Amino acid sequence: MLEIPCYQVDAFTRTAFRGNPAAVCPLDAWLPDPLLQSVAAENAVSETAFYKPRAGSPDDFDLRWMTPSVEVDLCGHATLATAFVLMTVLEPARTRVRFHTASGVLEVEREGDTFTLDLPSRPPDSGCAISADAIGAALGTKPTQVLGKRFMLALYASAEEIRGLTPSFTRIAALETPVVLVTAPGTGADRDVDFVSRFFAPREGVPEDPVTGSAHATLTPYWAARLGKTTLSARQVSARTGELTCALAGDRVRLTGHAVLVKKGVFLLPSLE
Repeated sequence: MLEIPCYQVDAFTRTAFRGNPAAVCPLDAWLPDPLLQSVAAENAVSETAFYKPRAGSPDDFDLRWMTPSVEVDLCGHATLATAFVLMTVLEPARTRVRFHTASGVLEVEREGDTFTLDLPSRPPDSGCAISADAIGAALGTKPTQVLGKRFMLALYASAEEIRGLTPSFTRIAALETPVVLVTAPGTGADRDVDFVSRFFAPREGVPEDPVTGSAHATLTPYWAARLGKTTLSARQVSARTGELTCALAGDRVRLTGHAVLVKKGVFLLPSLE
């Protein structure tokens, strides 16, 4: 019998059942990809993180992320969740960790109960092949502007519009982009933050992601340039809601937030022998 530990962590929140849930599975060595994908599908959260020790350094680990249906090249909230498990559950004396990933080396630092994740900055492209009308038909309200390719960034005038969107996941999945990211300045009930966002990726098995760390690698440079400041407060206004502080540092983005452990257990699987 093969046993795989599994922890479920709500990231970018101080409160259980808010923020974005991620599953974290520590491994001694990589298992076959189909098995890892099956575990991710069984977890049925937006991302499952798998990590293992990296030879030569006690502070370095290899890290991968899978949605219920595909492997992705960058995931912020599951990286924060993995660091949380390492630095609070398994090794509470640890305050720093380095993850080697498909997007390069990602470092996480802990200070008290806050965690700061360092990501590559991914500013949006200026052009876009999808029209604002097409995005509006998929989301229920036409944006003022659409930018980007990998992350389709749709801009709105107010947080109220973002909260009031009525997305058709079928229409979003039919667009020529894997994900749609929407954003607006903090207004009304959200005027205490610099900007708000939502994130839709039905083609990747995530109809709406509750709080998307990797999206803020695009949102941070955009809003830093627009608002003329390098440290910003953000809220992702999904049903679960999550909050984080974003800082632009050259070609890197630093995201600071909290996390809560909500579940732990063990997968019991047939032996590979």
